[in-house]
Amino acid sequence: MAATYLEFIQQNEERDGVRFTWNVWPSSRLEATRMVVPLACLLTPLKERPDLPPVQYEPVLCSRPTCKAVLSPLCQVDYRAKLWACNFCFQRNQFPPAYTGISEMNQPAELMPQFSTIEYVVQRGPQSPLIFLYVVDTCLEEDDLQALKESLQMSLSLLPPDALVGLITFGRMVQVHELSCEGISKSYVFRGTKDLTAKQIQDMLGLSKPAMPMSQPRPAQAQEHPSVSSRFLQPVHKIDMTLTDLLGELQRDPWPVTQGKRPLRSTGVALSIAVGLLEGTFPNMGARIMLFTGGPPTQGPGMVVGDELKVPIRSWHDIEKDNARFMKKATKHYEMLANRTAANGHCIDIYACALDQTGLLEMKCCTNLTGGYMVMGDSFNTSLFKQTFQRIFSKDFNGNFRMAFGATLEVKTSRELKIAGAIGPCVSLNVKGPCVSENELGVGGTSQWKICGLDPTSTLGIYFEVVNQHNAPIPQGGRGAIQFITQYQHSSTQRRIRVTTIARNWADAQSQLRHIEASFDQEAAAVLMARLGVFRAESEEGPDVLRWLDRQLIRLCQKFGQYNKEDPSSFRLSDSFSLYPQFMFHLRRSPFLQVFNNSPDESSYYRHHFARQDLTQSLIMIQPILYSYSFQGPPEPVLLDSSSILADRILLMDTFFQIVIYLGETIAQWRKAGYQDMPEYENFKHLLQAPLDDAQEILQARFPMPRYINTEHGGSQARFLLSKVNPSQTHNNLFAWGQETGAPILTDDVSLQVFMDHLKKLAVSSAA
Repeated sequence: MAATYLEFIQQNEERDGVRFTWNVWPSSRLEATRMVVPLACLLTPLKERPDLPPVQYEPVLCSRPTCKAVLSPLCQVDYRAKLWACNFCFQRNQFPPAYTGISEMNQPAELMPQFSTIEYVVQRGPQSPLIFLYVVDTCLEEDDLQALKESLQMSLSLLPPDALVGLITFGRMVQVHELSCEGISKSYVFRGTKDLTAKQIQDMLGLSKPAMPMSQPRPAQAQEHPSVSSRFLQPVHKIDMTLTDLLGELQRDPWPVTQGKRPLRSTGVALSIAVGLLEGTFPNMGARIMLFTGGPPTQGPGMVVGDELKVPIRSWHDIEKDNARFMKKATKHYEMLANRTAANGHCIDIYACALDQTGLLEMKCCTNLTGGYMVMGDSFNTSLFKQTFQRIFSKDFNGNFRMAFGATLEVKTSRELKIAGAIGPCVSLNVKGPCVSENELGVGGTSQWKICGLDPTSTLGIYFEVVNQHNAPIPQGGRGAIQFITQYQHSSTQRRIRVTTIARNWADAQSQLRHIEASFDQEAAAVLMARLGVFRAESEEGPDVLRWLDRQLIRLCQKFGQYNKEDPSSFRLSDSFSLYPQFMFHLRRSPFLQVFNNSPDESSYYRHHFARQDLTQSLIMIQPILYSYSFQGPPEPVLLDSSSILADRILLMDTFFQIVIYLGETIAQWRKAGYQDMPEYENFKHLLQAPLDDAQEILQARFPMPRYINTEHGGSQARFLLSKVNPSQTHNNLFAWGQETGAPILTDDVSLQVFMDHLKKLAVSSAA
């Protein structure tokens, strides 16, 4: 049974980009709440499907105005009468004239079961070019600025020739550069201390449209392409030489910075001008504002820290003590900008490279609400930044960018279900309706969300509520259905609609609990519960979130564990639940919930990526993967446990954010002695090389590029490995173990073993 469920789960993920917590659904509200883990799914709306060419016509919709579900394989079709019945509202609909030739033998794609996910190309409406607006901090060190300029010049060659590009630079002042082909560079300068409304910005830049006299017919060209009116955003093919030169001539911010001061950086105003510029010229067209910053905003609206270096930027400790004096005001400024940007369908990326914090905590909403990218590094002059930035412009198998814009996601459910909310890079569109639940999980109160920037791995967690009453049984063999409709601008500038329609069986939890239990997807459940925890951690105290997670885990074990009352040693979990507790153990220790040892910016960065990655990447973030290389045989995955750290092994750990290679004590000594350079130790040379090759493979593929750490027993960076493994041997219990293998770890954290013992005790106790 389990193997078939595993296959079923995998096939569904490959075909539809969907993973549910439960694959058989409890048929009443009461039973569903007793399942502890809510009915929810991870949805990757644009999962890459080379085998899914888009169809060149538009979807057929249900004619009931309050429904408008899309025709799918779940609908009942009467081929003789050319009618179809909607599987959500049961309305009978005529097929449009184009479908007169259909029959059982001649079905359109959207009725075939293998097309439970299908993509349509919308033929109507003007095509709009992609827009890239670079917002560049000039308060950088010389070599950082030089490296950034080169990366930006390189990116121009990767853009489609008709993409529009603009440039804003900022330091103490903000400059909006006019891009003309004449080669005379001109810019508009704004003070960095004063916030401006969108209208003021548009007036100052001369973008306000003069009233047209009635008699004069409007030229058709200008309506379709407002770019004609915008001197600040021009097609790459016209101005790439000018812009390449302009970037090359960029100087560091000219204002002198006295000893003991930070440079004055007007990030808040620069972003505000970028948002206003696009709002006035290209509302609701695919656009990216790309902010490159090398330090915190230090003046004007959105400032995060003053210019006195002796006053450090806020830490978690300051925030807890209510000592971060600019935080609330700055956060409010960036939230206002993020909401305006989302309303216009644009997205904001932040590339922050500096050794200290840059204010990502305050600015995180700009990327989180608009689906933009957040990249954090030490310097623009590192391969981590250069390669990550280059990867943004990678192409798919058809030669198109992997980025999409201005999407809306709409969710429709059959009447036994309601939508509780979504967690991911989205904002609510506040669309109420009968299928919207009162109980909100994540961003709720709506059946539609806007995702302004998304790519093939962008993944949302969507949470549901079973509302069917306990005394209203669902007929045997009944199925619940959900339809996901994603409308978006493809990077080829086409509008597209991707529709995924799924159904699962209902089961009565009293007579068929085993079925429901076997259908549990513990990986998806771990990630969806983790997203809820991380979402809560943004507004609640850390310890409260951990207590909530622990309570949920204990309840799940009480419901699905097999045990005799008050006898912890009798406790067993079936295969479909057996890994779940250890995911929770590692999640509790993860940087998403533990802020100790991380700055507020780092926590914001980790949480940003956790809320948008797909299942595979999210699991690596929760429970890193550890591979062992030894003379005993080929590399193999080993337990993420201190007992795996042995003297004659090399370990490779992938935490998603870091790739760590760790040489055991003996291996490190041999390398120091230079054995790898002696011909008779050829195999040792190969052993040292193998993890390096494997690490390269991960480094080449991942976005953002992980930090690469090469360390050894006793090395200062070994802490990256030691802080992640389960401390099964610590300085507290070493003697009890008798000095056996593995590396004792200096920590007071409990080990997985102790955690499991506590869990079993609590699960079997009648008091809990």
